[in-house]
This record gives sequence, structure tokens and C-alpha cells, in this order.
Amino acid sequence: MCLASDPKGGDLQSLLRAEYASALVAIDLPKPGTIPMLRRARLWDLDDKLHCPIIGTCVSIEELQRFARRFQFASPSDDDFTVHVEAVGLARSRNPVSEALQRHLEKKFHLAVERFGKLKSDAEVRQQWIECCNRGEVAGPLWAVCTHRAVSAETRQRAYTDIHMLSHQVGAGQAADARRLAHLAAENTELKHSHAREVAALRRQLAEATAGLAERDGAVEQAALYQKRLQRFESGQAYVEMGQRLLALQASHEALLGSARQVQELERQLKESREESRRLVAARDTAVAEREALEHLLQALDSPACDKAGSDDCAGCSEALTARCVLYVGGRSSLLAQYRQLADRLGITLIHHDGGQEESLSRLPELIRGADAVVCPTDRISHNAYYHVKAHCKRVGKPCLFYRGGGVSGFAVAMARVSRGEFSVAGTEAG
Repeated sequence: MCLASDPKGGDLQSLLRAEYASALVAIDLPKPGTIPMLRRARLWDLDDKLHCPIIGTCVSIEELQRFARRFQFASPSDDDFTVHVEAVGLARSRNPVSEALQRHLEKKFHLAVERFGKLKSDAEVRQQWIECCNRGEVAGPLWAVCTHRAVSAETRQRAYTDIHMLSHQVGAGQAADARRLAHLAAENTELKHSHAREVAALRRQLAEATAGLAERDGAVEQAALYQKRLQRFESGQAYVEMGQRLLALQASHEALLGSARQVQELERQLKESREESRRLVAARDTAVAEREALEHLLQALDSPACDKAGSDDCAGCSEALTARCVLYVGGRSSLLAQYRQLADRLGITLIHHDGGQEESLSRLPELIRGADAVVCPTDRISHNAYYHVKAHCKRVGKPCLFYRGGGVSGFAVAMARVSRGEFSVAGTEAG
């Protein structure tokens, strides 16, 4: 679960919102009289729906990228969402990745865990969670609450829903104003203390000069000088001068703030321009790839096609590898006929599985073994089907291509890449 907005588009946010909505509908509450846990829960002990908000809130994307490079569960070309999905899938069971995440979270939030560990009842845990939310302290308490030995399913659900709602709130502006106000208040307090220390020092000097007046003639003049300076403070003249200096400093500070805001606005515009440029470059590259794929498709119009192309018989066909049989998982069911037609024109036999919408995921291992390669549109497949396809392909060493775009043009690009032997994930190196 990510609290920050996704600059790459609304598709990922839509997927996350759909996942949160489905998780909120099915809430598993414990039966009355359930015995509390004898130890704190581990990451893989938690409900599946808690892994997404815990990893999204408690582990930064930079930390996730380091884990991905360390354990190689994502390729360098994968985006942040794919790395997040992989981490959430691996957190569901005990494995080297989930154990490393467990140790990382325990070390990172050990203070919050110790603080919550002193609480003995579910009611105390819930009250402490509410107080932490009111203070804006979320990540550490979330981990401590979800793994507490005395916490109930209702309290975990309360933390889950609070995190979900916090993701829709933007308080950066208010927080920045509060920090600026606190800084000015601290600066004002420091000035008052400085003035008080200077007045006290002058009083001590005046007392010393008065005490030595009988022995030193020059002390009289010095005492008069100190007296005059003290009178300036007591009359308020010195405070007036200091106030004028403070006003001048405040005006200079406001001018600097204005300049800083202008710089931030220029940086924001520059960032937007760069993002727009990257978007246009990506759109250009996509259009070029689609053009090349369609040109390749036109060149293959005269190629002979298999008379059984696209049928489910390819799963057990002995000629599957020589006939270049491809398994297509997910996509749009309404475009299946066009998918098959394009594959036939390229001389590719196409097998289709809807990714678990109506067909059982238990058929995937058999279909994967019978295919020469597997292709999946990442924006048209569920988390579960994605995890199953990738795991089975790695297990049997089957080349697999993940790409974005479930339309006909995107499918044409994918088929062209398959025909050239380009794959993003494979059990063995693709030729």
C-alpha cells in the first residue's frame, strides 16, 4: 500500500483501490473465546490483506528495490508497482525474502515494538494506536499493532481501515506551515533569552563597578556608562531597536520565502515538463514498436498457418514446440478471436487462459508445460494469476513475456517480440 500518489498514471491506483475494496468486504473476525497468541506474529503469519498496507507503509520503495536486487525477485526493468506486488506475494509464506523483511521491520521499528509490547490487553493496544494516529505517527505503530500478541482481529481491522483512509489525505501543506511556525516561535524564544542574558550581564557589571567605586576613581565613569546602558533597556529603547531589527529580519525572511516559493514553482514546472517529455518518448517508442509489429504481421500474411492454431489441443500436442505454441494468460476475452487471428498470421499456435476469471488456475501448470512460451498483459491479469504464471515458468524453465497493454496492437507487439525470441522473464536464457 502506498501513501504517496502514483506519478505513472491512474491504472495502478485503480488496481490498489479495487484490492482494498475487496479486502474490506471480506473481514475474517475471530470466533468468541479464541486463545490469544503465545508470541508476536511474524510477517508470514498475518492475513494476506495486511501484507499490502504493511509493505507499502513501513518499507520505502528504495528499501524494496534493495531487497529486489539482493534476492533477485524482480528484474531491473520492473516498475515500482511490480516490485511491490512481488514483495507482497513473497510475504505470504516463510521464505528468505519474507524472513529478511521481518528482520528489517523489527530492527527499523524496535522502539515502537518495545513501547507496544508493554501493553497487555487489546483495548490498550487499540487506544495507543488511536493516539499514535492523532500524532501522525503511523508506520512503526502499524507494524507493532499487527504483530502484537494480544491484538484482536477487530483492532487489526481498525488499523487497516485507518491506513486506508490516511492514504486519501494530503496534509503536506499543513505540516509545512506548522514547521515554519514552530521555527519562528523557537527563534523568538531564543531572542528573548539572549536579551535576558545581556541584561543580567549588564546588571552584574554595574554591581561590580559600584562596589569598587571607593578604591578606583575610574570605576565611577564606567558605572555611569553601564547605568546609561541599563536605562536604555529599562526604558525600552533597546527593545525598540531590537524590534526594528527583528522586523527588518522578518521582512528579509519573507522575501527569501517568496524567492523559495518561486524556485519551487519553477522546479515543479520543470519536473512536469520532464515527465511530459518522458511520457511522449514512451508513447513514441510504443508507437514505433506497434508499427514494426504490424509491419512484421503484414509480411507474415502469406505464411501458412496451422489448421489447429489457437485450439486447446496445443496443451498436449507433441508438435507444440516445433509449431511455436504460445500460451496467452489474461487479456480481454472479447478480443480473443482477434488474438487468435493475429497469432495464426504469424504462424503461432495460441492457447488462452483467462487468468482465473472463469477457468481454474490449476490448469496453468499443464498449459505452461505444453506451450513453447507464455505471454501475459500485466494490466489485464490478477495478482494471484501473475504470481502463479511467473512461479511455474521459473520452475519448468519456460520463457515468459510480461508486457503492458491488453489491446490488439499491444498483443501484436508481444507476438512480434515472441517471434524474435525476446522475453522479460524465463527459467533459462531465451535465444
